[in-house]
Amino acid sequence: QVQLEESGGGMVQPGGSLRLSCAASGLTFSSYTLAWFRQAQGKEREFVAAVTSSGRSATSDSAQGRFTVSRDNAKTTVYLQMNSLKPEDTAQYYCASKGGSFISVRAGSYDDWGQGTQVTVSS
Repeated sequence: QVQLEESGGGMVQPGGSLRLSCAASGLTFSSYTLAWFRQAQGKEREFVAAVTSSGRSATSDSAQGRFTVSRDNAKTTVYLQMNSLKPEDTAQYYCASKGGSFISVRAGSYDDWGQGTQVTVSS
């Protein structure tokens, strides 16, 4: 049974930084693509970033240049470093996993999800 557990969310002022972590278990971590999605209140869940088993990554246009996704296979953990945060980054952030090395921006492509961690950017 795959389990994904996010941590690191919180409240931060505009321009600040946060580092989200997602600890995974129950899967051959090194073979999976891991992704971050977010969902703001009243909006659809949207792709933020993903990293494949080989370390290839992709980031959404809104996060490009500010967010960095990385993974530590030894710790079976994926990270999302978020810098220069803006109020519009406020959302529940979710970790998701899928087999294979294809990065999809569609939430429906991912098999397992964490419970999410809240990020609030406000002055």
